[in-house]
Amino acid sequence: MLDLIAEVSGNLGAVGYGLAAIGPGIGIGLIFGNGVQAIARQPEAYGVIRQNMFIGFALAEALALLGFVAPFVFT
Repeated sequence: MLDLIAEVSGNLGAVGYGLAAIGPGIGIGLIFGNGVQAIARQPEAYGVIRQNMFIGFALAEALALLGFVAPFVFT
């Protein structure tokens, strides 16, 4: 049993990042999808909507980068 854990441990960082990228990927898709829909409904609010879209994108992308760095920090 311990041999199996030792063999799998080399790829746990890649698996961890793959799982950590799922959430931000979905979040970024929702942010831009709903942002485009909001701009189509109220074109006069383009500036505010775009600004909020990019702030949300930056926060979601920061989570993906943390998920990329965390396996390397905790090994």
